[in-house]
Amino acid sequence: MTDLSGQIAVVTGLSGRLGPVWAKALRDAGATVVGVDLNAGENVYAADVTDRAGMEAAREQITSDHGAPTILVNNAGIDQPPDATGKTFAIEDVPLDDFRRTLDVNLTGTFNATQVFGSAMRDAGGGSIVNIGSISALIVNRPQWQPAYNASKAAVHQLTKSLAAEWAPHGVRVNALAPGYIKTEMAPVDDPKFKPRWIDDSAMQRYALPEELGPSIVYLASDASAFMTGSVLVIDGGYTLF
Repeated sequence: MTDLSGQIAVVTGLSGRLGPVWAKALRDAGATVVGVDLNAGENVYAADVTDRAGMEAAREQITSDHGAPTILVNNAGIDQPPDATGKTFAIEDVPLDDFRRTLDVNLTGTFNATQVFGSAMRDAGGGSIVNIGSISALIVNRPQWQPAYNASKAAVHQLTKSLAAEWAPHGVRVNALAPGYIKTEMAPVDDPKFKPRWIDDSAMQRYALPEELGPSIVYLASDASAFMTGSVLVIDGGYTLF
């Protein structure tokens, strides 16, 4: 039921930290995977998720080149990780423009891509949309403060439920994946400043490797989750248990 042969999957933010992981997992399951990102590349179409006209143009070109997409992974996003000095981003330190930009990319970008690709799926009779949320939608991360990011991801989770409710009668399922702490180039999970809160506070007391989350994307995109919509799948090593 996880076979995605014949499926056309679009991953936004393909060149980001986790985009390649989602793409590989979907390809390994048999899907044809194309990306939408700021910069074009092989099977990657240039578009900004906040630009409606650009996203519509990307959809038309993808459909012309590969066929109508049946899977959408809304992965494009930005955050405010701690800097090299350990500076955090308390609410009084966040410039209004930064707050707006974070919401624009993480929330409006997800909405925009879903309207463009999801509406086509609805009209075609079905599809699966996977939004990349975060445990930051469920908790307040420590020791760093990131109010804009937390608010944007909480909104993504609620948007997921709203979309799922509206489109269930049309055969379009909408779910979200909420990862915990993952080892990437941008996440200093072993840094002594962050490890006590990020890692030691979790039930499993470890971080995830990116490839560990790939099967969850396949599950949400495939018929293995055929009776699942409007759900947020938390993969966090038990971090949110406490």
